[in-house]
Amino acid sequence: MANILICDDERDIVSALKIYLSAEDYTLFEAYTGREALDIVRKNEIHLILMDIMMPEMDGISATAKLREEYNIPIILLTAKSEDTDKVLGLNVGADDYITKPFNPIEVLARVRSQLRRYTTLGGMEQKPSKLVIGGIVLDDETKQVTVDGESASLTPIEYNILLLLMRHPGRVYSSAQIYEQVWNEAAFGSEGAVAVHIRHLREKLEIDPSNPRYLKVVWGLGYKMEP
Repeated sequence: MANILICDDERDIVSALKIYLSAEDYTLFEAYTGREALDIVRKNEIHLILMDIMMPEMDGISATAKLREEYNIPIILLTAKSEDTDKVLGLNVGADDYITKPFNPIEVLARVRSQLRRYTTLGGMEQKPSKLVIGGIVLDDETKQVTVDGESASLTPIEYNILLLLMRHPGRVYSSAQIYEQVWNEAAFGSEGAVAVHIRHLREKLEIDPSNPRYLKVVWGLGYKMEP
């Protein structure tokens, strides 16, 4: 069973799409801005997104570009006939398809099924492992427990989410701004200091020698990474 996120600032459209899709035994999530969509995807296993282009706070183009930094979830844009330029832009930044308003229910279902089938065939719906292990660090995302060499580490929610992000992508360098935006879920204006403080606290809890870390590495001028 697939989890589908419907994102549109017009609640009537969200309600209509829910009616179209409810007969297919999908689990449906709702968002009304691009930022809400990002937050839902980060907190839930989403398998397909129906995304309106014109929305407040963060439009569908910006949200699609942001999602493509981390996820390969199929994204179908919801567009008006007058938004041809935006359709092309959306496809260029990573959207997989688009549906033009007003919707034909049969077309909506056909396009959703097609994208889910492709996603499943490519293995995109394989579940992320709940337990991540790097060296002596074990993070269990089901129980929200972290141990280091068998000893429990007491992390704050922010520290836990930073660690989860880095452990899910070992070796990948994240800038302070990227970490801030993904963990705090807001724009990263002047975020470098806050991220640095939390990284320092994490090192104190995870590393034998925080001044010479084995796991949480700084890449000077670029950001931080979890050493695989």
